[in-house]
Formats: sequence, structure tokens, C-alpha cells
Amino acid sequence: MITAQVLPTPIGSLSLLTREGVLVAAGFTADPTEMFARLTPALQSEGLEAVDDLGAPAEAVRAYFEGDLDALDAVPVSQPGSATRKRLHEALREVRAGTTVSYAQLAEAAGLPRTAARAAGSACAQNLIAPFVPCHRVLPSTGGYGGYYYGVPVKEWLLAHENPQKLS
Repeated sequence: MITAQVLPTPIGSLSLLTREGVLVAAGFTADPTEMFARLTPALQSEGLEAVDDLGAPAEAVRAYFEGDLDALDAVPVSQPGSATRKRLHEALREVRAGTTVSYAQLAEAAGLPRTAARAAGSACAQNLIAPFVPCHRVLPSTGGYGGYYYGVPVKEWLLAHENPQKLS
């Protein structure tokens, strides 16, 4: 069974979905079924149940928004993808709060050539576990914020929260 909790945050509701204590989806939506629909058919077949408290993942979210910017790092996550995509998602989790990388730098951090920036962008676009897998910390080398599944204003807010001196 997939269990879900919706938490209020300063930038809107955040839905968390877990399976056996491991986060399988998270996103800035008040409707966890939106995240559930993005899961694999195998996970969807387990069903979805709303709960009042997911425990550690919910505590990590509260701590993160209260200023403990490393709180999300300890929460175990799992999402589908090719070996390359999994390496890119793992490399994303190594990008520390308050810092950003380019898509080419993310590719390099995952052991790929810098020319794999498109693959890095695709991994960010397909990320099911925001902000725990912090694709908001990846910016285009050409400047600006690039895209973000939940909207550029959410990306900008998260970056400012993590590094208020740089972006305020």
C-alpha cells in the first residue's frame, strides 16, 4: 500500500507518498493522486491510502521549512529509471542546499560527460521526489532559472530559502 500525507508549506501544499517507509513520490500539490498517477503501474496496483502522519518524512519537511536545510537528505527515496537516470538522481542528492549546479556539472557528477547535459535535464524533468531529490538546484549554464515541474516561482522560492544572501 502506498501511503500519502499532505503537508502545508510556505509555498503551498506538499504531497508525500511512501511505500514501506521509503519515499516514492513528493511534489507541490494538495492532491496526492496527482503524484500517485506518475508512479509505475506496479506501485499503483498497491493502492493509495491517506494517513495523518508519515513520521520521519513529514518531520524532515517541517524541519527543512523551519531552516534545517539538510533535513531532507536523510530520508530514503526510491524512484524508477534507467541506470543512468538513477546515477543522475543520486548525484542530485549530493548537491548541497545553498548551492547550484549546471546540467553539464550534474552530468559530470554522475560520471557522465558534460555533453550529457540533456540527459541531466531529462532526469530533472522526470524527478518524482521534489524537493528531496533537489532538481531545483540545477540551473542552465546560459543563465536564468530554467524550468521546474511545479513552476519557476516555486524553484525561485526554494533557492532563496536555501541561500537568502545570494538570491534576495
